[in-house]
Amino acid sequence: MPRQVDAQEEVAVAEALPEFADAFAFERFNRVQSATLPALLETDENVVLSAPTASGKTGVAEVAICDALRDGGTALFLAPLRALTNEKEREWERFEDLGYSVYVVTGERDLHPRRAERADVLVMTPEKADSATRKHDSRRYGFVTDVDCVVVDEVHLLDSDRRGSVLEVTVARLRRLCGPRIVALSATMQNVGEVADWLDAPDRATFDFGQDARPVPLEADVKTYTHGENAFADKYRRLYRALDLAEPHLRDGGGVLTFVASRQDTVQAARKARDELAERDIQVGARGDYDLHTAAQDLADDTLRQSVLDGVAFHHAGLSTADKNRVESWFRDGRVQLLFSTSTLAWGVNLPARCVIIRDTKYHDPLEGEVAMSPLDVRQMLGRAGRPGYDERGYAWVVCDRDDADRYRRLLRDGSPIQSRLADDLGAHLNAEVALGTVASVADAVDWLETTFYSVRAGAGADGPGGARVRAALDGLVDRGFVERDEGALAPTALGRLASRYYLRLPTARGFADLAEAGDPDESAVLRAVARAAEFDSVSARSDEADAVEAVLGEAAPELAPGARKVLAILRAGMAGTTPAALKSDAWVIRQNARRLLSALRAICERLDGPASANRVRRLAARVETGVDADVVGLTAIDGVGAGRARTLAAAGITTPAAVCEAGASGVSAAGVGDQVVDRVVENAGELPVVEVEWGQFPETIPRGENDLCEVTVRSTAGSARAGVRVTVNGVEMTATRTYLGTETVPVGVFGGDAATLRFTVTVVFPDLPLAPVEATRRVAVEA
Repeated sequence: MPRQVDAQEEVAVAEALPEFADAFAFERFNRVQSATLPALLETDENVVLSAPTASGKTGVAEVAICDALRDGGTALFLAPLRALTNEKEREWERFEDLGYSVYVVTGERDLHPRRAERADVLVMTPEKADSATRKHDSRRYGFVTDVDCVVVDEVHLLDSDRRGSVLEVTVARLRRLCGPRIVALSATMQNVGEVADWLDAPDRATFDFGQDARPVPLEADVKTYTHGENAFADKYRRLYRALDLAEPHLRDGGGVLTFVASRQDTVQAARKARDELAERDIQVGARGDYDLHTAAQDLADDTLRQSVLDGVAFHHAGLSTADKNRVESWFRDGRVQLLFSTSTLAWGVNLPARCVIIRDTKYHDPLEGEVAMSPLDVRQMLGRAGRPGYDERGYAWVVCDRDDADRYRRLLRDGSPIQSRLADDLGAHLNAEVALGTVASVADAVDWLETTFYSVRAGAGADGPGGARVRAALDGLVDRGFVERDEGALAPTALGRLASRYYLRLPTARGFADLAEAGDPDESAVLRAVARAAEFDSVSARSDEADAVEAVLGEAAPELAPGARKVLAILRAGMAGTTPAALKSDAWVIRQNARRLLSALRAICERLDGPASANRVRRLAARVETGVDADVVGLTAIDGVGAGRARTLAAAGITTPAAVCEAGASGVSAAGVGDQVVDRVVENAGELPVVEVEWGQFPETIPRGENDLCEVTVRSTAGSARAGVRVTVNGVEMTATRTYLGTETVPVGVFGGDAATLRFTVTVVFPDLPLAPVEATRRVAVEA
């Protein structure tokens, strides 16, 4: 059982970790941190800590890191959000000052394997760690198996839909790969003991602090509003209710952080709140502050610039980093008192407020439709209430419909146990383990399941419900072609490997495989397959979007569900370069996901159909991404040429990379490309392949009944790339080869048969590049 921890003597940092005293932003560990020191510094055991928000969990993480570093080891910090990885990089310059290397690995940064290999502290999200551990046997990601300590920040993320299962299998995989020490940190949760059982943390290394450990006591409750028929009007009803709750704190000089559903809502709520505060004659922030007025001129966002002068601001991921940093700083020092934010701020930046209000408990997700905020997010947000050293008490409110009030009151009063979400994606994660080779038999699969949190919640073992579940999942993987089973042995199929590599949901991977195996999919079939992908199953088409969908598609694709038709319309609109206004709010997210799906479909088509099919998908993907026409999309293969430059070049009649090389710097400049990039564009175009076909001693005629073995040479006169070369005669394939095209000689037989004329066609396609296929033909007359 976890220890219910009471007061603890505070320990000086210099006493516990003298060589790392400068790595901490304080001189004494608080009682939460002090209680964990013996387990962290005097044992190698796994540690689980559950404590309220703002009680010092980051300091505990830093102690665990220091313990690994002083033994010459490497620590991996798993942060719940990408934004938090960037924050840790800034904060942990203190480690850099002591001579240790901190390296952040995220999907938005180019990976430098040598830096990662030499790093003393790695910082990753669960998703990136999942990706890295799936590729651990590659040279680029081998560093991930040299980790000695893994700190899991916000381990209650286990209870998050989809993201929770990723964290769970990643921790389990790391334990199997390299057996690191695990230090798991969480906000208060009911079932700390179950998390400790999963991680094999003994009682003496499991700590369960109650709300009394909060540095500032929290008063949390639920307030309802009168629900109407109009969703837009309801937002304002909730806003007025939120402002009623905020008013006494604002008048007293306190900061109020209000969470709303979307980026757009942060802006609209801030604008309306400014008017309402003026109407109520509430003086907030630093109105009349000349220094703030001057500093605000540096804000990139015009609306934000006007808002902060009234002591009201908004914060969302779409703002520039500089703007977000300024808003956070002004909110901390009280010059901005009322801040509207999306939920990401609850997980990312440490920005407490005297009062926290959740105005919106539901939000629109482009891929999921209307979604209720998870209990995990609600508690994370409300935990921001109360500023240590400033407030005697924190205040937190959930504004919701009367029908939901009791549910939120129970959540605030009792909390909720952390659940495993692995069962929802068990097949996909099990397929990934088979593809990795970590599960090579049915027995391995059962053993793997026993390393997961799911096994603690559901009961594992060969004869338990978990064992039955894993066998059923394996049966499904075998039946759908992801795994091969020979008695008890398991091996991945090509489809299984690709599904794992591209993180596909299994129904999507199976659908893509069916499309590829049918052969030669056309543009319409490819786009429909992506629109029907399981990743888009929850996309909903709102009533105000129906006309926009019809404007794009007309009567096309009537067989698709409304959500899939909306996805298809967004893809088609992207290819045309114009997206109707009603579809723009969801278009970016849907296209980002479609790009990943098209990349996966390209790989599946290449494996199961061939390079020509893969090239067709690659060209479609480039059109969806850039919105340029099919006849000029090949220009986007040039590094430095996007949609704008492609259209500029096409307007001047330059439609291919080869034409760019032919035009040279002067021609490209004359087309309208800026002089500062002309040389780079021409140079990069020259790195792409330009195909030349030489027919050699190919005959013009051949007598009927005779044959001649000839050779055709296919070469690139510029750069090289992976290519498929296919030779047909009168439409019938004679030979096909895949090569890295520099120069390729292909044997071709010329047979004098019954046909009067033989039409030989050499087709060259590039499966990785959006270049148009290159064809060359030669006719041979058959003489009687």
